[in-house]
Amino acid sequence: MKAIWNDKVIAEANKEDLIYIEGNWYFPPASINKDYFKTNNDHTTCFWKGEANYYDIEVDGNVNEGGAWYYPEPMSGASDRVKKDFTNYVAFWRGVEVKE
Repeated sequence: MKAIWNDKVIAEANKEDLIYIEGNWYFPPASINKDYFKTNNDHTTCFWKGEANYYDIEVDGNVNEGGAWYYPEPMSGASDRVKKDFTNYVAFWRGVEVKE
């Protein structure tokens, strides 16, 4: 699977290594190309997953603010609900295309 934004592959991993949660593919932390990711200070809270942190994605001078998110410390029981530990796995939105 690949995550693509602005015609660049920003993350890539085998489908079996991804975790599918609520309509989003979460990529393993090692699968993202860190050259394209910048820490963002935004946070949101999911009532069962916990607090999400965000990345800005920057490709060729174009910035997708908050285009990726992850959970550095999922809430107790969240990984049990998903059946896998998704700590620091990265999901995408805001125009990032995820495809096989």
